[in-house]
Amino acid sequence: MAVMNGDATTAPSGTQPAVLRTDPILFAQGGDEAGDRLRAIIVRPAGEAAPSVSTDAGKAETYELVSLFGRTVHACEFRLPSGTGGSYEVDGERFHVASPAHPDMRIAYVSCNGQEEGDLDRGIEERDVLWQRLADENLREPFSLLLQGGDQLYADDVLFCHPEVERWQSLPKKERGAVALTPQITEALRRFYFDRYLITYTRPAFASLAARIPSIMMWDDHDIMDGWGSHPAAMLDSPVGRALFTAAREMFLIFQLAVQPGKTPAIGLDETGTNLGIAVRYPGLSIIAPDLRSERRLERVMGDVGWKVLDQAFAQTPKGDRILVLSSVPALGPRLSFAEFIADLVPGSSEYEDDLRDQWQSRTHRDEWRRFLALLASWEESGNGQLTVVSGEIHLATRGEMRLQGGGVLHQLVASGISHPAPSPAYPWVLGLLARFGESPLKGRKIRILPLPNYKTTYAGERNYLTIDRRNQTWSAAWELEETGRTDPVSI
Repeated sequence: MAVMNGDATTAPSGTQPAVLRTDPILFAQGGDEAGDRLRAIIVRPAGEAAPSVSTDAGKAETYELVSLFGRTVHACEFRLPSGTGGSYEVDGERFHVASPAHPDMRIAYVSCNGQEEGDLDRGIEERDVLWQRLADENLREPFSLLLQGGDQLYADDVLFCHPEVERWQSLPKKERGAVALTPQITEALRRFYFDRYLITYTRPAFASLAARIPSIMMWDDHDIMDGWGSHPAAMLDSPVGRALFTAAREMFLIFQLAVQPGKTPAIGLDETGTNLGIAVRYPGLSIIAPDLRSERRLERVMGDVGWKVLDQAFAQTPKGDRILVLSSVPALGPRLSFAEFIADLVPGSSEYEDDLRDQWQSRTHRDEWRRFLALLASWEESGNGQLTVVSGEIHLATRGEMRLQGGGVLHQLVASGISHPAPSPAYPWVLGLLARFGESPLKGRKIRILPLPNYKTTYAGERNYLTIDRRNQTWSAAWELEETGRTDPVSI
């Protein structure tokens, strides 16, 4: 069993020590000429004094976000100087932070932090080899933002947190409404997500990064359970299904958006909380992260609320901003209708149906895919500024281009599998084969999927993370691959 930071005691499940305290976890809140806004959460045992947080400007007010399961999540907000960065101190330990408003700055992007089964059983050195590489890189040349594009948690083990939840998942999907919800089930679900976040956040390499680089996070299916939203309504709307989603959403708000459940974060796009998409803005830079899970169903990616607030996010973006769009699933990719057709015909392949339905390229979502691509393309084609899509989810690394009217290019960068094991060689080969057929869902705007620089296949089947650099107003990206190492930079 891996050794975690912080004090621990035996968890009720008996499978993992319960983490009692964490180092600070920073969250980016945007900034302007007056300073970069930051929020931090820090966990301590319930009843213990709140941590002392200060900057050069003085002591920061700390308040209780929530107190659950014998632990208190404390939060505080403060500013650091724009354009230069600064430092803050927690209980006497000082952490340095680089500013996203500096003309030359670096951004790291990660996704898919775990595996579907047995994630807690892996040795930390093997599991977090790329996290450690990223943490070491940050100490040498600091990043200003850490973008986490989905599957931060890998919570699939939630299906075994209570005997009745285990029975629920064993039933056919359309029969799961037969399992009644009890207070004990609700409590087990909430405790599972709460504990899993603390285990995740106290792994040493991640803890080093999270205390020094402000994160911007958006969830995907494994932060809830595998394929959430791409399952039949009878499963999603069953009493246990709704309780599972509610528990995951509660902890997502606390541990990925750093707000109290029921509150809308300042960076949130929807005041009703129906959709949890966010926009974080700095001078000349906007990061827009749509929520592709809260409203997802078999027949849709987002509902009316999600589309409305995403349109507003673009409309409210200052002209000239560079936009980074965090689409948890890739926006540019091969057409998947043939693969879906095969999955419908071949016995035993139905287990892949939710994975295919998760993608923008699914035949079921084709109209929404066109709408999404048209929104992205219109930003550059209207002369508003440049835009890059950053995605994960597929456990591979690749890049894509969509040729725009007027001669521009929309770039997509895919980095997936910071700790998820690399897939079998057949997987990237099949996707590469599908990508050869090309795709033009928008008339006159052809999509191409391209290999990483000097890489032999279209999709790189290695664990990886992405770096994005701005130097003298010129943007570039490079991938760090577990076996191959750092790619040459790509101009974006």
